[in-house]
Amino acid sequence: MFDFAIVGGGIVGLSTGLALGKRYPHARILVLEKESQWAFHQTGNNSGVIHSGIYYKPGSFKAKFCRDGSRSMVEFCQEHGIDHEVCGKVIVATEEQELPRLENLYKRGLENGIKVQKISPEAVKEIEPHVKCVGGIRVFSTGIVNYKQVCLKYAELIQQQGGELRLNTKVLKISPSGQNQVLETNNGSFETRFVINCAGLHSDRIAKLGRVEPQAKIVPFRGEYYELTPEKRYLVKTLIYPVPNPDFPFLGVHFTRMIDNSVHAGPNAVLSLKREGYKKTDFNLGDFAEVITYPGFWKLAAKHADEGIQEIIRSFSKAAFTRSLQKLIPEVQAQDLVPTHAGVRAQALMNDGSLVDDFLIVPGHNSIHVCNAPSPAATSSLEIGTAIVAQIPQQSHLETVVTTM
Repeated sequence: MFDFAIVGGGIVGLSTGLALGKRYPHARILVLEKESQWAFHQTGNNSGVIHSGIYYKPGSFKAKFCRDGSRSMVEFCQEHGIDHEVCGKVIVATEEQELPRLENLYKRGLENGIKVQKISPEAVKEIEPHVKCVGGIRVFSTGIVNYKQVCLKYAELIQQQGGELRLNTKVLKISPSGQNQVLETNNGSFETRFVINCAGLHSDRIAKLGRVEPQAKIVPFRGEYYELTPEKRYLVKTLIYPVPNPDFPFLGVHFTRMIDNSVHAGPNAVLSLKREGYKKTDFNLGDFAEVITYPGFWKLAAKHADEGIQEIIRSFSKAAFTRSLQKLIPEVQAQDLVPTHAGVRAQALMNDGSLVDDFLIVPGHNSIHVCNAPSPAATSSLEIGTAIVAQIPQQSHLETVVTTM
């Protein structure tokens, strides 16, 4: 018998386990992960950026979690000796028509309480000598880290707290058992008083197993990256982003210096034909059918048809991908780029075609389902874990068990 069972061993699931152990030190906590290692999917394939929170709507969970999370993540890395660097980044306008959007982004940064500075093209070149632009913003609190290392430390700390961790354990069914629930897996059954669903790309499916309507469907988008060849890494000192199009839900291709000093360029954003489809050839009929029969997908596709076509072109044309990068650094040539890993983003989509832009946490019977944890979930993971635990209802039978042992 467990007091809490968490489904999903990515950064949100593990941070929730860590927060549970701190709040309920006597509780029996279980974390289940279907893969053979922690942080295998979204967390392990992201860009490793400690985000500042400049992009997010003031007052949103994203904005608050990210601003606070960027600080707590750096403090966590310092405390536990995890390699990281607060290197800052520049966001640049490459055309005059982008300057009003750059100004709006600057104001949003100020509203979100972030240290930002408007800088001239000459000042941008002092930071990033190879960038060509007409104006920029310097964001001081952006950093880089390896989130897999962070997750391994979360897992280690959960075990030190007395939590139980199970890899290679896929949840197949959730059944009620009186006031409790039984998680049936490929590796045995586990009874628990409370379930927390942090299953990422499969969070909507786990919610349905728990007889909860997730309110949105997960649609997978693959982000493909190139990497600068070692002899061209000098072109990028920190992180370089374009001004995002506010009508399009993705940030556009950019340059990211990783914690191992490699430089990744990307990502684009294309529909993945499999929820865990990291290659263009990956295909799952069930996953594909779910998307193409979902009305919300076609409404989204119609709304962003032009941008979507450009993303697909970049996916299949290295020349087109290179041209997008040359808007930021004209010196970059196709031969300077080699393909590297791709990531798949779990994007929650409503039936009306609107993207769930913020965190979506759906309560159920003795359960909580995190049905959308978009970027900056990794940056904000410590804050998100604490917030999820704070939403656990103060039920007398649960509270008595976990606080008086």
